[in-house]
Amino acid sequence: MNTAADITTAPAIPPAATGRGIAPLRDFVTAFGRLLDSAPDEARVLAEGGALLRTLVAQDDWLPTAYAQPNPERYQQFLLHADSTERFSVVSFVWGPGQATPVHDHTVWGLIGMLRGAEYSQPWRLGDDGRAVPDGEGVRLDAGDVEAVSPTVGDVHRVHNLFDDRVSISIHVYGANIGAVRRHTYPAEGTRKPFISGYSNTELPNLWDRSIELRNA
Repeated sequence: MNTAADITTAPAIPPAATGRGIAPLRDFVTAFGRLLDSAPDEARVLAEGGALLRTLVAQDDWLPTAYAQPNPERYQQFLLHADSTERFSVVSFVWGPGQATPVHDHTVWGLIGMLRGAEYSQPWRLGDDGRAVPDGEGVRLDAGDVEAVSPTVGDVHRVHNLFDDRVSISIHVYGANIGAVRRHTYPAEGTRKPFISGYSNTELPNLWDRSIELRNA
C-alpha cells in the first residue's frame, strides 16, 4: 500500500533535461492552432492532431515539474494551454498510483497521448435504459501511444493508472475549454450526474518566453 508521502514524492523527470525546456509544447499548440485555422472536419482533426500529439509525447523531457505533481486523494488535471477563443485546450492528467476516473463523457472531441507510465481505458456505452455498460475491449496506453474520443467515435469511458506503485501522466487535447464544459458521470445506480471538472492549477506555464533560446543561439 502506498502512503501519501510515497505518492507526493514520486520522482519527476526534469523538464529541461535536453535543454529544450517547454519549447515542444509551444510548437505543438502553434501547430494545432494552424490545423484548426484550416477548418478541418473532425476526422482530420483526430488524424492530423493525433500525429502532432504523438510527436509531443514521443519524448518526456518538456513538462514542467509543477504540472506533473500527483495528489494522494485524486487524479489531477492541469491546464497547460487554452486557445484564446477556446477552440481547444491542452492539459496534463496526472495519476497517482492506482487512481481511476468514474465512468464519464466529454461531449467534444479529444485526444489522449501517454507521456509517462501507462493507463487503461475501458469504453462504455449507454443502454436503452440509460445505464452505462462496458462496451468491448479496453485499450492500454503506454508511453507514446495516442487515443481519440468524441461523441462520433466513442465518448464514454473509465480510465485508471495501470500502476499501483508509480505515477502516470497523459497529455490531453480537447475541442473546447474542457474545464468549463458541462459533462456527465454515469454511476452504477443509473442516474446520469452532471459535472464541470475545472482545473487543478491557477497559474499557467509560460510558453512564450524565448529569451533562453535566443541567448543560447
